[in-house]
Amino acid sequence: MPCNFALTGVGGYIAPRHLKAIRDTGNLLVAATDPKDSVGLLDQFGFETGFFTEFERFDRHLEKLRRGPEEQRVHYLSICSPNYLHDAHCRAALRVGAHAICEKPLVINPWNLAPLEELEAETNRRIYNVLQLRVHPTLMQLREALLRERSSGKQHDVVLTYITARGPWYHVSWKGQLDKSGGVATNIGIHFFDLLLWLFGPAGEYRVHHADTQRMTGFLELEHARVRWFLSLDHRDLPFTAEPGKRTTFRSITIDGQELEFTEGFSDLHTRIYEEVLAGRGFGIADARPSIELVYNLRTVAPNGNDDGLRHPLLTNEKR
Repeated sequence: MPCNFALTGVGGYIAPRHLKAIRDTGNLLVAATDPKDSVGLLDQFGFETGFFTEFERFDRHLEKLRRGPEEQRVHYLSICSPNYLHDAHCRAALRVGAHAICEKPLVINPWNLAPLEELEAETNRRIYNVLQLRVHPTLMQLREALLRERSSGKQHDVVLTYITARGPWYHVSWKGQLDKSGGVATNIGIHFFDLLLWLFGPAGEYRVHHADTQRMTGFLELEHARVRWFLSLDHRDLPFTAEPGKRTTFRSITIDGQELEFTEGFSDLHTRIYEEVLAGRGFGIADARPSIELVYNLRTVAPNGNDDGLRHPLLTNEKR
């Protein structure tokens, strides 16, 4: 029998991947909300979805369904709203008897995780985080290879580069507001810091060499790796010329001098995440916590650009 889903932030960038995952796993979208009403894409996924531009009315609708027949109740709430609303929408999901499937980051500040765990225990519902790089086939193979050689005690030399070009709109939107997005490390970097921790173990020493609204770069010592990392929203940092409508993203990990370029292979990762959640194997609060704590520390530490030996290769001139 299909599960009933509801979704917050249906007018946003990432929502279509969730809508596709709900459909491709054979389930139904019964309700959705977004402050903007430009959501004609809903018609691609069905004609019966209740839509609300006010969260309060959406919440009331979910509560009405909860009190109705079992076949109408919402089983999962997918959360695609702005980062600063994630924990509130997770709480709303659990209070109407639904599990939550939340986009990154689960919360902006790590102290908001414990209350969510308490609410999980009170409601007997789960909060799942979309950590899609953990189900990327290339990265899964890499982790298996690293685990096989871990007994050697080798400390890997890693360079992580993530550049995703964004125009002026980014800084006008909530994404450009530190208190609403968490800044560069949280909004675009959280998946990659989760990936590094998943691949190479818990964090020890960390340094930020440069931080502004466009770029962050620094050094991170993990249990099994020393990492130089670079995050950028500036198209001028891409290793190719960015043109509107063409490729504007570059993702790369270099391990001990060998590059693993994994820009491709992202099209169905949300569906994979949904399959894992529905099978009871999704990533929960405990999985999300280490990277949330790490990015909080990175955005609150004072930058120190003097340690040239640990700096990322792209950090080569004064303006960066």
